[in-house]
Amino acid sequence: MIKLMFADDEELVRSGLRAMMSGAQDIEIVGEASDGRSAVEVARRYHPDVALLDIKMRAPDDGIRALRAILALPDPPTVAMLTTFDIDEYVSLALRLGANGFLLKDIDPAALLRAVRDLAKGGAVLDPGVAARMVQSHRDEQRAAQPARKLLASLSEREREVVALIGQGLSNAEIGGRLHLSEATVKGYVSAVLSKIGAANRVQAALLAYRGGLLDQ
Repeated sequence: MIKLMFADDEELVRSGLRAMMSGAQDIEIVGEASDGRSAVEVARRYHPDVALLDIKMRAPDDGIRALRAILALPDPPTVAMLTTFDIDEYVSLALRLGANGFLLKDIDPAALLRAVRDLAKGGAVLDPGVAARMVQSHRDEQRAAQPARKLLASLSEREREVVALIGQGLSNAEIGGRLHLSEATVKGYVSAVLSKIGAANRVQAALLAYRGGLLDQ
C-alpha cells in the first residue's frame, strides 16, 4: 500500500485529488494540508511514501520551503510538486532542491495515478508539457547566469550568504540560527536584499541564487 499525502491551499484541488485517488486500491491518503507548515507536520506525523506539494500556496515560497523541510526529515517521502503554471524557473528550483517530479494540476487521473506509483518506487516524473520546455529553459538560464552573478557581486558578503540560504528554502529564523543573527536582523537583511536585487519576493531571490551559482557552493 502506497501512503500518500498532498498539500494545496485550495479545497477544490484537494477534493479533486481525493476523488482521483478514491478508486486506487493500492494508494492510501494518510494526510493532507492547506499550507506549507502543516504539510511538514503531516509528513513528520504520518511518514508518507509520496508527497504532492503545491509549489505556491499561501505565500510565494511556501511550497519551496515545505519541500526543503520535508526532505530534511529522517525518512522523507518522495516529493513531486503540483502547479497550475508551467513556470520553468520554478521547475528548475524545485528539482534542484530535491523534488522528484513536477506535475501540472490539470493532469488526467490515470496519469496522476501512474505518477504516484512511479514516485513510490523512487522514480522521477515530469509533465510532458513541462519537459518539452526544460531544454529551452536550461539555455535561458545559461544566458541569465552572467547577469545574475553580476547582480550578486553588488551585494555584501553577508547579503550573499542570506540570499544563498533563501535559495536553500530557509526561513528567517533558520537563517538567523545558521548565521548567529537575531530573526529581526535577518528580516532587515532580507528586505534590503530584495530591494537591491529588485525582487518582489523570496522565490525570486532564490531563483537569483540558483542562476548565480550560490547553490553550487
